[in-house]
Amino acid sequence: MYHEEEAIQQVQLIGTNMVNAGDMNGSGNLMDFLDEPFPDVGTYEDFHTIDWLREKSRDTDRHRKITNRSKESIWEFIKSLLDAWSGWVVMLLIGLLAGTLAGVIDLAVDWMTDLKEGVCLSAFWYSHEQCCWTSNETTFDDRDKCPQWQKWSELLVNKSEGASAYILNYFLYILWALLFAFLAVSLVRVFAPYACGSGIPEIKTILSGFIIRGYLGKWTLLIKTVTLVLVVSSGLSLGKEGPLVHVACCCGNFFCSLFSKYSKNEGKRREVLSAAAAAGVSVAFGAPIGGVLFSLEEVSYYFPLKTLWRSFFAALVAAFTLRSINPFGNSRLVLFYVEYHTPWYMAELFPFILLGVFGGLWGTLFIRCNIEWCRRRKTTRLGKYPVLEVIGVTAITAIIAYPNPYTRRSTSELISELFNDCGALESSQLCDYINDPNMTRPVDDIPDRPAGFGVYTAMWQLSLALIFKIIITIFTFGMKVS
Repeated sequence: MYHEEEAIQQVQLIGTNMVNAGDMNGSGNLMDFLDEPFPDVGTYEDFHTIDWLREKSRDTDRHRKITNRSKESIWEFIKSLLDAWSGWVVMLLIGLLAGTLAGVIDLAVDWMTDLKEGVCLSAFWYSHEQCCWTSNETTFDDRDKCPQWQKWSELLVNKSEGASAYILNYFLYILWALLFAFLAVSLVRVFAPYACGSGIPEIKTILSGFIIRGYLGKWTLLIKTVTLVLVVSSGLSLGKEGPLVHVACCCGNFFCSLFSKYSKNEGKRREVLSAAAAAGVSVAFGAPIGGVLFSLEEVSYYFPLKTLWRSFFAALVAAFTLRSINPFGNSRLVLFYVEYHTPWYMAELFPFILLGVFGGLWGTLFIRCNIEWCRRRKTTRLGKYPVLEVIGVTAITAIIAYPNPYTRRSTSELISELFNDCGALESSQLCDYINDPNMTRPVDDIPDRPAGFGVYTAMWQLSLALIFKIIITIFTFGMKVS
């Protein structure tokens, strides 16, 4: 008690001297006093909430000082201009880094996903598609096959067909998936526990004014980027879209530390993080405007008008950077896209209604089942062994996914095949329609052509893939991976 009373008296004495000095000089300011490095004064502890009014007042006083000093000399005027443009510079840097990381992640996921099935002999860092792009021996019938790309059975035992080759490829597929998942969960658990999960709930919490130190740190950014590639490449029923928001916010927090305008003001820092969240959605879905709306409506707590324009600028820069990298080889921001060449039919409304009903029912079922499973994970011994849980779910996923070609490939490639139009050069089973030489309509007129055997086979495989994805996704979400 004695030490507490003595500390209080000292603070009161300092405050009295400060007020007296302010009266004498005519320029006393409480924020000037709080800017001094006194312990436990004007700082925030971990897992505490910031004072929005105090941060706003500090920024107002800082801006007033800069305005007054800009009238003293040309150098101070230049410094005021630099301070005014620093926000746009930060947005530019965030967009460049977020777009670059998204492109690198897409390229790495594409390569490591194909690495589970084979390797390119001409350049081992090429994916299957990139390897056959450079080949002059690709035929029309087998556009996905080229001598430069070899499956593991062809490379190890010089066999491409037969039971032994299938079993060897099956075993190596599972082995690669387990290796990727083990590295991902180990890196997260040992080096950056904050890197697990999508990160969007925590981002919303931070933007509301809560302090979580280290969640947007440089180490979290590094581990999140590396493990995101590993966990998506392992074949788990997860995506990289949500975690890209966390990655972009880590980029925003990093650049905030380079400018005192944002590093010393938690309110201004959250303006930058709001724009970074918009950039993350922009590179995840190729939608700059959608990213701004997501940041405005979903995650941000404080969103002034200037943050709206800066968020849009950051999202545009990120999208332009990703398109310049061109990770998918189609000069677009996403692997899958829709092109409308024919008008829709009235009969199509009924399937769309059923699709909407199924989406609502499946969303309700998934949320309830996943919450129940996460509650069981916390209340049982299962939560004490996150590595074993990840390894077990990965093994089950790989064992069941390999026989079905629609679950073996990555989710982005699957959606891309479902979205692509059926043309003369399309070799997918979904485009196996019978060509009748006696028909009067053009060959590309799909609605008047009967379905072939490949379409019926694809329907059964897609139905099994749907059931498998519904079940395995419930147990996958919430694990200690990125």
